[in-house]
Amino acid sequence: MAHTYTPGLRVTARATIRKKRSLPIQGDVTVKPGDKVSAETVIAHTQLPGKVQSVNVVNVLSIPPEELRMFMKKKEGDSVQQGESIAENRPFIKWFKTTVPSPVTGKVENISEVTGQVLLREPPTPLELLAYIDSEVIEIYPREGALVQCTASFVQGIFGVGGETNGEIVFAAKSSDEPLTPDKLTTAHKGKIVVGGSFVGMDSFVRAKELGVKGIVVGGVEAADVKELLGYDLGVAITGTEKIGFTLIITEGFGKIAMARRTFELLGMCVGKRASVSGATQIRAGVIRPEIICPLSQKDLAKADAFVEKERGGLQAGDQIRLIRDPFFGRIGLVKSLPHDLTKIDTESHVRVLQVEFPDGMVATIPRANVELIES
Repeated sequence: MAHTYTPGLRVTARATIRKKRSLPIQGDVTVKPGDKVSAETVIAHTQLPGKVQSVNVVNVLSIPPEELRMFMKKKEGDSVQQGESIAENRPFIKWFKTTVPSPVTGKVENISEVTGQVLLREPPTPLELLAYIDSEVIEIYPREGALVQCTASFVQGIFGVGGETNGEIVFAAKSSDEPLTPDKLTTAHKGKIVVGGSFVGMDSFVRAKELGVKGIVVGGVEAADVKELLGYDLGVAITGTEKIGFTLIITEGFGKIAMARRTFELLGMCVGKRASVSGATQIRAGVIRPEIICPLSQKDLAKADAFVEKERGGLQAGDQIRLIRDPFFGRIGLVKSLPHDLTKIDTESHVRVLQVEFPDGMVATIPRANVELIES
């Protein structure tokens, strides 16, 4: 039988998840190897430098740059309050006195006798790095962060927005093809990761924000609703830093698409458990997928193992796949056969193909590069 390796979304009941958690600049690490940490545990912290404000003192006082220090009331390293005078002239008549107030609270960082500019830096911003998942610290990176590890059920989505968060997984849909409508969201979903079925719209986004929902996981969404939610066109940039009130993860694609059966069943196994989610997505080099990580307790392992199929190294007949290019973009189907010989397609190219059977019984011949395996 023909085989091919087709990287795709991971949907697995049991996986070893490792995350390197790093500060953007050097700081202090507060954990050690072997420590058990929760998602909200601070494992490192630092101070982000404040913004720099430039003040053109020589223009305000009408003095030459080389005389700037003569008129300064503050020196480098001095603290200043917003509105406090940092420089002033010395006229014979006090009515003509001119002062230069500080536009910010901070410190004097630099006084330039070449440009006549005074640089003021705002106070630093504290930054705490969280573990993100309930896990164990495996390795420490001095002044940088740590490597954490856990055994978890793991689901990757195809698209997401919003940052890292965590909460209890709850279902708001009875089947994978049921849309997540506003009436299905209740006050009981506050602080939870809500799983829907085939679709979520703008009206449900509004309702979710009102209720304080932490995350939404569904099969599909309209691109226009994502644009309205964000307030701008997304483009091709990496996502994950949006401040939209919750994290959104789409498992299948754009449009009304039922969530893959295996994904829906696996998330169902995680109901009532706390999961960590991230909407970070990048589709260019260095692919980043949105993810749901549900750490497993010791008593959950047997149930997870029963869900896991035997690991395989390639695509096989019967595997569930998702189409990732037109004309069947986003559709789910099963591999019917994997012809060995190259096949001529519409572009006149000769490529390896596979036959996919859709739930409605339709069978199509698709280039293997146009599909991704829904990994088990």
